[in-house]
Amino acid sequence: MEHLSKDRVVISLDETSSTNLELRNMQKMTPQPEGSLVMTDFQTQGRGHAGNSWFSGRGQNLLFSFLIYPHFVFAKEQFIISRIVSLALKKILDRFTPNITIKWPNDIYWNDKKIAGILIENSLIGPRIDFSIVGIGLNVNEEKFPDELPNPVSLRQITGHSYNRDNLLNDFFKEFFLLYRRLQNGEVSMIEKEYMIQLYRTDNFYWFEDKTERFRAKIKNVLPSGHLVLETHIDKEERIYAFKEVSFIPEY
Repeated sequence: MEHLSKDRVVISLDETSSTNLELRNMQKMTPQPEGSLVMTDFQTQGRGHAGNSWFSGRGQNLLFSFLIYPHFVFAKEQFIISRIVSLALKKILDRFTPNITIKWPNDIYWNDKKIAGILIENSLIGPRIDFSIVGIGLNVNEEKFPDELPNPVSLRQITGHSYNRDNLLNDFFKEFFLLYRRLQNGEVSMIEKEYMIQLYRTDNFYWFEDKTERFRAKIKNVLPSGHLVLETHIDKEERIYAFKEVSFIPEY
C-alpha cells in the first residue's frame, strides 16, 4: 500500500452511527491525511445514496469510509470520483464471481441483485473539489437479509464461501488508487469508457419510470455531471435524468 501516506489515520470501531459522519467530524476538527480511513463492524445509521438506509449484520460485511483530496477535479465533473470507486469495487469482485456490473449511478450488482453501495460526499472550494469522503458498504459474509429488502446479495451467498474482510479492503485500496493515479494523470476518457462498458443494462432496451410514465429505453451515455442519457424505444427521443429522477423497473 505504498501509494498511501504513512501518516494516514486508520480507525476501526466496533460500532458507530455512520463511518462517513465519523470521518467528516474528524475532518472538521483537523484536516486528515489522504487515505485516512474509518471502518466499523456495525452502523446504527448506515446510509446509502439519496438518504436510503443500508442494512448490515454485525461483523459480517465491509463498512468503511476514506478521505481523498482530488483538488484537480472540477465540481461540475465530480462524478468521475464515483466512476473510479465503482470500477475499483467491480475489479475486486470480478476475482470471485462473473456477472458483476455497475448500476447507475454507483450501485454494484451481481446479475439483478445489489452487492454493494457507495455514498460520496464532496466538499467544494470554488469551482473545484476540496476533499471527498467515500463511504462503501460491501456485502461480504451476510448469510440472510431481512425479507423486506428488495434485492440484496452477499459474496458468501453467491459463492458459498466466507471471506477475510481485511484482505478485501486492502485489495480495494490497491485497485482504487491505481485508478486514482490514472485520473490524476488525465486519463479521464479511459475511465469514462470503462465505466460505460461495465454499466448495468446497456445491452438492450429496458423498462424505466420517471415522474410521469413508464417507458422502454436504452442507456446511451452518462455525462461528466453524472446525468443519465436514455434513448426511448418508440420515438428515439433522448432524455436526460439526474439521480432519483428515473428508476429501473425490475424484469422478473
